[in-house]
Amino acid sequence: MEKELDFIKHTLNKWKVDSVEFLPKLFLAMLILLLTYLLAKSIKNISEKFYGKIFKENLEAVRLVNSVLQILIVLFGGFLSLEVLGLESIITKILAGAGIVGIIAGFAFKDIASNAFAGFLLNMQKPFSDGDWVKVDGNFGTINKIGMITTSIKTITGEEVFVPNQLIYNQSFTNYSSYKRRRVVIKTGVSYGDDLETVKEVAIDEVSKIESVINKNNIDFYFTEIGGYSYNFELRFWVRFNKQVDFLSAQNEAIIRIKKRFEQENISIAYPVQTLDFAVKGGVNIFDDVIKVKNS
Repeated sequence: MEKELDFIKHTLNKWKVDSVEFLPKLFLAMLILLLTYLLAKSIKNISEKFYGKIFKENLEAVRLVNSVLQILIVLFGGFLSLEVLGLESIITKILAGAGIVGIIAGFAFKDIASNAFAGFLLNMQKPFSDGDWVKVDGNFGTINKIGMITTSIKTITGEEVFVPNQLIYNQSFTNYSSYKRRRVVIKTGVSYGDDLETVKEVAIDEVSKIESVINKNNIDFYFTEIGGYSYNFELRFWVRFNKQVDFLSAQNEAIIRIKKRFEQENISIAYPVQTLDFAVKGGVNIFDDVIKVKNS
């Protein structure tokens, strides 16, 4: 019986000594946690105010970076607190477990992480903004929202398409709104009998009358080919561009104007022609004379 009592007394005395030694460490560890939390919060607030003024259009990305920074500071405080308490073995187990979990999570969330990082870059670099006309992965329309995982596009046919951000950075995309202008290119041809100088002069004159044309003295006109039945040309000019209807309206007006003016100037827009050869060199036009077929 005395041995049991002595063991209990020894155990209680040991606990007493350990408690006296452990309480200051516990207090210090809690103090470290509190200070690191306050430090992380202060740094986050200061950083948001400072970078929020610089990157006004990227507040979502700024908040994300600041939140990650705050978590890292708090984690550092937690590891330091465990070190003060003498629980180094727990830190080792936590880090080892985190490594294994990180590997598993890395495979499981690889695409999500890639899309999130691409979304961060999109919000920082801003290659396009909400409302811009773009063509991404074959989808043409306006940017609805740039998210952290996907970018939303409202297409010209009325659908909302969500494109993964990683896909945007893995291939080329077009922003039609960057320069607030867009080039219209009209390709057609005129018949062999038309005067080419007149064709060029007339086409340029009609396009210069379009209100939305930019730099009307710099309209490009080039004959590009002597075709099988026509002289082909390209007519190129810039128009102000804020939305797709600006481009389509200018293109539509140019075609109507050129067609009407060509009719007034007796210029023929070429179309495929076939020649029938009735054993006459060079063929014969069926409208020139009556074709007579002799019965054998």
